[in-house]
Amino acid sequence: MQIIPAAQTTIDKAAWNTNYSFVFVHGVAGWGCYDPQYRVLPYWGMFGGDLLSFLSKQGFFCYAASVDPNGSAWDRACELYAQLVGARVDYGKAHAKKHGHARFGKDYTGRALVPAFDATHKLNLIGHSFGGTTIRMLAHLLENGDADEVAAAGTDVSPLFTGGKGDWLHSLTTLATPHNGTTAYCDHTGNEHRMGPPLQRVMTAVMGALARKMPRDRGAGDVAEFDMYIDNALQLNEKLTVPEHLYCFSYPCCTTERQPDGKCTPIKSCTEQMFRATAEIIGAMYGVTRGGFVFDETWRDNDGLVNTVSARAPFDAPQQEFDPADIRRGVWNIMPVVQGDHMALEGGMFIVRGVQPLFLEQLHRINCLP
Repeated sequence: MQIIPAAQTTIDKAAWNTNYSFVFVHGVAGWGCYDPQYRVLPYWGMFGGDLLSFLSKQGFFCYAASVDPNGSAWDRACELYAQLVGARVDYGKAHAKKHGHARFGKDYTGRALVPAFDATHKLNLIGHSFGGTTIRMLAHLLENGDADEVAAAGTDVSPLFTGGKGDWLHSLTTLATPHNGTTAYCDHTGNEHRMGPPLQRVMTAVMGALARKMPRDRGAGDVAEFDMYIDNALQLNEKLTVPEHLYCFSYPCCTTERQPDGKCTPIKSCTEQMFRATAEIIGAMYGVTRGGFVFDETWRDNDGLVNTVSARAPFDAPQQEFDPADIRRGVWNIMPVVQGDHMALEGGMFIVRGVQPLFLEQLHRINCLP
């Protein structure tokens, strides 16, 4: 195993303005505290140790959500909301009918993930990979609700779809999130709506085996992969705007280096074996999506699964490079690129990264905000 060090930080609790709970949301094929395997191998920390237990000992209140391993951003956001408030999952009457699955899911009544969740007990959400898209969807629904669901269900509508709850959240932090989609789901000619490079599919299978849970049956348009196609992700971005009151941070990762011919190849010392072939495929790719979006050489830098440029922030959203002296609400504050593959900010597997200082720094930073 290789240990990749992270920056150190000092925690001064006297500087905290808040101490809201932090909820961590896993990516595709991941797992959380409602899943028994989390006690054996925590998604957050992996072989580097239980990250959330470490953070809790430092005075932060941290919780690991368990959403569907392959569900769409919508379905996962509905599941996350139910866990946070302690209720039965309601995917929405209109949505369930459109996608041909049951309206209701698991019941978390009496076993909520957090002690309280409302305008007084706000939350900070942290999402890895597609977990970042999930928390963006939840923020959107809390703020705006959904008119179609209100019309379809009437008085039987879930409180999630009535909106007006945007102030229940304090911050969002995304880690290696495909905000604008990923070319991992393109073929070599740039043609989308395919199954993606074979080795990327193998990686997903490996993670799924670790998760030891089967996704629910869904239609092709109601799964994570569909939301990560570039055209679909860009369309989703038109809907998932940044609430003005929210602090938003994004951490992009990169595990490749540029070659003289313009291609990007994986740096073996910080790239898990399962990501190396995919990193090289993405690092040589360019093309045009079915919707006409051109992904050029700027999309070649990647973390083995997500293009670095895509993980920075939604393209048309307000954004700025991170400045510790100028952290704004309603703007994506883009953190410096983390050198590492797609699992680096989980803690890594066989290349173990000591991520504890990085998360200490980020959680401390959030608690110091007004």
